[in-house]
Amino acid sequence: MNGIIIQKAGIKEWEIIQSLGRKTFIETFAESNTEANMNVYLTESFTEEKLKSELTNPDSLFFIAWDDESPVGYLKLNIGKAQTEPQDESFLEIERIYVLAAYHGKKVGQLLYEKALESARLLHKSTIWLGVWEHNLRALRFYEKNGFAPFGKHLFVMGDDQQTDIMMQKKLDV
Repeated sequence: MNGIIIQKAGIKEWEIIQSLGRKTFIETFAESNTEANMNVYLTESFTEEKLKSELTNPDSLFFIAWDDESPVGYLKLNIGKAQTEPQDESFLEIERIYVLAAYHGKKVGQLLYEKALESARLLHKSTIWLGVWEHNLRALRFYEKNGFAPFGKHLFVMGDDQQTDIMMQKKLDV
């Protein structure tokens, strides 16, 4: 590994985002969810139409982490009306930091998070927020380590299962 490079993604990269999204979601959540619920989520969330729409939304930003020629993770950010839950205009949402399991512990998630911080500052946002499944202890520890604190909860529906996400936020020095 010569070093991870983070690059902005556009509509041409929809298939890379689709592949990474599906693979990382399966790696992270398949053991804790039914196959049927996983299939519903994967089918609905990673269609060509949905991804192209998200990639062309001016209020969403995507970045891909590359290890040489191989995509190993991605970041999805939302502002304004693209946020998955209404928040103040001064907020930026991290909707996804997804990293292939083989790259866990290699600071790829940290590099993507740092890109989120940089984007928030460039966009003059005062707060970063996100939702994390209450049973995703690895992600919860990651965000706590990076200064996030809980501020609420919301439901995340996967198939016929209603799950609780812990909403976390971090105020930025502006």
